[in-house]
Amino acid sequence: MAWWLQFPAALRELALIRLIASVGAGGVLYLTPLVFHHAAFSAQAVTAGIGLAALAGTVGRLASGLLLDRGLNCSIPVLLAVLAAVLGDGRLFGAQTFDGYVIGQLLLGIAAGLYWPAIELAVPLSCNTGPNPIPSSRGYALVRSGDAAGVALGALIGAVIAGQGQLRGIYAVDITCAAAVALLLVRRPLPQSPPKAPGASTTATSEWLPPLLPLLAITLLATALPALMQSALPLDLVRGGLQRPAINVGMGALLIGLQLTLLVLIQWPVGQALAKRPVAYGLGVSLVSFALGTALLAFSAMTSQGIWLVIAAQLPIALGEAAFLPIATEAVIEMTPPEHQGLAMALFSQCFAISALIAPVLAGLALDQQRHGGGFWITMTLLCLAGFHAVKQLRSRPEAA
Repeated sequence: MAWWLQFPAALRELALIRLIASVGAGGVLYLTPLVFHHAAFSAQAVTAGIGLAALAGTVGRLASGLLLDRGLNCSIPVLLAVLAAVLGDGRLFGAQTFDGYVIGQLLLGIAAGLYWPAIELAVPLSCNTGPNPIPSSRGYALVRSGDAAGVALGALIGAVIAGQGQLRGIYAVDITCAAAVALLLVRRPLPQSPPKAPGASTTATSEWLPPLLPLLAITLLATALPALMQSALPLDLVRGGLQRPAINVGMGALLIGLQLTLLVLIQWPVGQALAKRPVAYGLGVSLVSFALGTALLAFSAMTSQGIWLVIAAQLPIALGEAAFLPIATEAVIEMTPPEHQGLAMALFSQCFAISALIAPVLAGLALDQQRHGGGFWITMTLLCLAGFHAVKQLRSRPEAA
């Protein structure tokens, strides 16, 4: 209890909100491909819907970021995201056609776009409240741990539901969690951004955006991996590899849950350790981990015992996610003037949307053409290694004391 109480009250409430939201999202993100694979949709159709959701999210992200820079309270975009998520979940719950599937995915994409810039910007605002403010790097480590725990629990709940033959129940879980988030926000809104001082100068975009571009490029690559874990990996597992036999939907959900459980266990200690190191170091750890994990996934297709390589791949992939998310988000805040942090967070979040748009579509094409994911996963390995060129372009942040 003393450990929990060391954080400002506003940050504790924010972590709870993100935990609850992630429980609902966990099942939807990771198991929606299995829902519509079971409904006899092709891999291209499933991943096309995921890509369209990401495209819709780009609009929500930009709108959210621009409004936040104009002083809108972070709670408003999150509440709008709740409404869009409930509508999308309701559509997907009963969807039997591709059109119904796309409408549901578009609504969920808009919800994600509205949610992420606001909920991320709320972290440094929450860290600076109360009598004992804390560094935002610690705040991001805390809320990312809550995100990971929520997604893992949501995927586990989805696996249990799948085992009972009621896989579409994941959408009912998400609706319930969305309602709980709305109640918490109505009871206590998120902190308000401090007003801009009259006559204060504004930093030109040409001064703050170019140094941010290498980080955004790395983010495009690093965020493709979670997108592929939610889309390509479930389809790859239930379809099988060159030699690796296909597994059933329930076992696929459990394997995904394994990676998420590992992420829960290591997110806090990894985030805390890397908060004391330069940005480039943490991003390098992330890219090496992703390269190792995707290499194991690629080679898993080539042996009848490949399921063990899939299991082994979950640890480096979890380490890559744990290393990347807190340090990259904190770096965006540190590298951006306060009056542009809403837009900067929208651009950072936009990388997630672009990756989620492109990576699943390419993966779906590869799976349908090759009938396995070996070639696609090894391509991701090579791209992760190539990402070190962008790491070298980053401006180092000072070492933490």
